[in-house]
Amino acid sequence: MQKANAIFDAHQKMGSKGIPLDRVYRQLFNRELYLQAYGKIYRNAGAMTRGATPETVDGMSLQKIDTIIGLLRMEQYRWTPVRRTHIPKANGKTRPLGIPTWSDKLLQEVLRSLLEAYYEQKFSKHSHGFRPNRGCHTALLEIRKWKGTAWFIEGDIKGCFDNIDHSILLEILRKDIHDGRLIALINGLLKAGYMENWKYHDIESGTPQGGIISPLLANIYMNDLDQYVEGTLIPAYTTGKKRKENPEYSRIKRQLCVARKLQQWDRMEELRQQRRRIPCVAPCDLDFRRLCYVRYADDFLLGFIGPKNEAEEIRRKLGEYLGQNLKLTLSTEKTLITHAHDEKAKFLGHEITVTRSRDFLKEGRRSCNGKVALLMPKTVVSRFREAYSKKGKAVHKAEMLKDSDYTIIQRYQSVLRGLYNFYCMAINVSRRMGAIKWILETGLSKTLASKHGCTVHKIYEKYQKTLPDDRKVLRATVARPGKEPLTADFGGILFERKPTGQGVVDFNPIAAWNTFYSKRSELVQRLVCNTCELCGKTGPMKVHHIRKLADIDRPGHRPKEDWEKMMAARKRKTLIVCHECHTDIHAGRYDGPRLRKTN
Repeated sequence: MQKANAIFDAHQKMGSKGIPLDRVYRQLFNRELYLQAYGKIYRNAGAMTRGATPETVDGMSLQKIDTIIGLLRMEQYRWTPVRRTHIPKANGKTRPLGIPTWSDKLLQEVLRSLLEAYYEQKFSKHSHGFRPNRGCHTALLEIRKWKGTAWFIEGDIKGCFDNIDHSILLEILRKDIHDGRLIALINGLLKAGYMENWKYHDIESGTPQGGIISPLLANIYMNDLDQYVEGTLIPAYTTGKKRKENPEYSRIKRQLCVARKLQQWDRMEELRQQRRRIPCVAPCDLDFRRLCYVRYADDFLLGFIGPKNEAEEIRRKLGEYLGQNLKLTLSTEKTLITHAHDEKAKFLGHEITVTRSRDFLKEGRRSCNGKVALLMPKTVVSRFREAYSKKGKAVHKAEMLKDSDYTIIQRYQSVLRGLYNFYCMAINVSRRMGAIKWILETGLSKTLASKHGCTVHKIYEKYQKTLPDDRKVLRATVARPGKEPLTADFGGILFERKPTGQGVVDFNPIAAWNTFYSKRSELVQRLVCNTCELCGKTGPMKVHHIRKLADIDRPGHRPKEDWEKMMAARKRKTLIVCHECHTDIHAGRYDGPRLRKTN
């Protein structure tokens, strides 16, 4: 069979040249694609989560892959309805989440890898959601490059993922994929339905959130909107090569030339200072228009230079196109037109505004007037204060009292570091993160004090350490015989602004794909060896999975069984075993290889 990376390379080249794909369905018979898909998604926490059936990643085998391929060859593979659960949102509402079975997850990952290699070349450069090496920071970095923006148009599509029209999506796919069997397979996925409270429900529209391929299908669907904005709206609302020069600025420049000829040096310096305090271009140029666009999933933001009535016209045209061509609806309460200087737009959890100063000269040079500034909202601090406080005071977390000191400090630090990594591009990140650090540190110290039955002052005496640069942290250390001790610190982070964020700016999709798919993962290499890692038996093997190593390596846990000792020593959540050993592990009767050999 053709190697997986060769298939992806071919799809990438066809996507970059705009050549439609054909005979894609037969690639689903390639076992190597499933092994690579398994090597990628088995680490996900959701791999051990059950769908509508008890099947999970535990017990994965080559025979399961061959069964899926056999059903696909006979065109008899049937998608299982997803199990629907509801995830609470910050606004009090819930988001429906569909959880597929493991076999469906595996096949979806294979489909995603085949289609993404092709469509990644066709997607807009302004789309950042659910794409390799792109994310919130790359979207925000693009917004920071906008200059002189007068209006922000905040776009939000009402129930985008739940209202994707299946017929339109399949028609879009048919333009690029000339393979009826693959289209029929994807259609079966969309029509599989869902189970909720053990009751089956049909799906008339939408892609189930939670499915591995759902974000890619949504991007394929929304790419039509990207093409409309880039090909129609941006050219229509982009006029003029550059702004006209400010008449006042031109007058001073002429006076400066005269003073230079007359060698009036004092007059020249005075005119230079005047020139620096006024804009060099006309703030209101009626012949100059610019429209910029960025999208992340179903949220998008447009920056417009021009009058407000044209901004309203752009919003109206967007609503009409979505309704007529994609059968989607713009959310009226969330699609706002915001003045860039006097108000703040909201996008990806940030507040976005444009800097403005009356004095164009600061510290001897021009200020950064007209540039986009990212702000960390004050509501983030309020939300953390509510989550970690009671009646206005920071309190301990009772659910953490049974954890070790090392784990408690590590969990608080992960919250602090994760929040800073997300908001590190904001110009006010230092002030906001300082307030959140105080809330978390107070809660942490009270949690440790409650755990040990002492005062907060004694906790600081015991755990507070000073770093070489005089920063103070709360530190817990776990001694390990013959090894370096484990150390967990809370604090010690310099909340400095990072203008470029954590994202990748220059992305080469071909290099990224070749890097990932150039070799098999360690787990796949162990599986294809067909040797039981417990009894040494050869033949068909299964993979025993656990959710996390903490489940078998928790302090005060019962004595470890032999298979648990092996997983803990290897620091692996997987074990390659034969059918007999796997059955004994789940039945709780595995007593080790010696006892098994005597029976």
